[in-house]
Amino acid sequence: MSQTTKSPGDFLREELEARRWTQADLAKILDRPLPTINRILQGKHAVLPEMAIALGQAFGNEPQIWMQREYEYRLSLASLDTGDVRKRARLYELAPIKDMQRRGWIHKTDKIDGLETELKAFFGVESLDRDPTISASARKTDASNPFNAAQRAWAFRAKQLSQTLRVNEYSDAKLGVAIKKLRRLLGWPEQSRKVASILAECGIRFVVVEPLPHTRIDGVAFWLDSNSPVIAMSMRFDRIDNFWHVLGHEMSHIRHRDDPAVDADSVIDERPSSTGDEIEDRANREAAATWIDKSELESFIDGVGPLYSRDKINQFANSLRVHPGIIIGQLQGREELRFNAFRESLVKIRDTVTAEALTDGWGHEVGI
Repeated sequence: MSQTTKSPGDFLREELEARRWTQADLAKILDRPLPTINRILQGKHAVLPEMAIALGQAFGNEPQIWMQREYEYRLSLASLDTGDVRKRARLYELAPIKDMQRRGWIHKTDKIDGLETELKAFFGVESLDRDPTISASARKTDASNPFNAAQRAWAFRAKQLSQTLRVNEYSDAKLGVAIKKLRRLLGWPEQSRKVASILAECGIRFVVVEPLPHTRIDGVAFWLDSNSPVIAMSMRFDRIDNFWHVLGHEMSHIRHRDDPAVDADSVIDERPSSTGDEIEDRANREAAATWIDKSELESFIDGVGPLYSRDKINQFANSLRVHPGIIIGQLQGREELRFNAFRESLVKIRDTVTAEALTDGWGHEVGI
């Protein structure tokens, strides 16, 4: 709105001149103090509803006309810098500012230019006109939609951490060797601390980032370049079955070098048998088969189900040298067991994994 907008006083002056009335005449007609009329003419006094009605009666027009003139005039006087408002809104749409500042990912600043500089540095971009993108296949709750602001920030924090790691040169053959080594860890939760070093040996950077509020993401697989894969996990569900399933899922994306895409479905507190997405269904199938031979599991199901007991599950797990919680997780994923069955076997594993993996969150501070 231009500041040249006429005030109600300008219109009032035109009405007086057309009728050759003085301010005193109008004051008499309206039965209002002369100073009030004078202040309206100078634009120093607002036309309130009662005055709008009186002016409408005096000049034979509708009171709404006078209220509209008052509204347009006052709006034109507003000195708010709408450019800064738009820029600030863009930054807050792009990233969860307060949560990132709380985690120390960006510095606290009240200045919009400073905040913009912080976000450019965090995302590693020269402009924020477009949403920063990351080449990744992400396992998150609602993967049919693009990353939201919290998920994007989480993934970029994982990227920052991964760039500080030194690992061996990657090859698909080395990944196959790593999987064999990882399988030897499945029977003992405390052995999961070796995951990060085994992945580093095959050239995969592994990091753990505590999720931001409302992130709802379990893991992400991406490439720093054509030969530098990264797996990041949130471990928002602190359970042995969830950890190994998400890890296997992300390794599937690395193995197949999937195009950058957001996963179509993920774990909340269960694993659906089908996500409706071919790549994600494949990753889920391979995640399960990576740790437990499909034919052996199906043979156990045929021989025992649906009369599962703790002893039978433990015996089967011992024969495979796999923790019972991993067996239970897969049975639950196949809907062979209720999701509240044998929950005590789904032991916590986060503290063990993060003891040796590069971790941001849960008391682990990383200055980057």
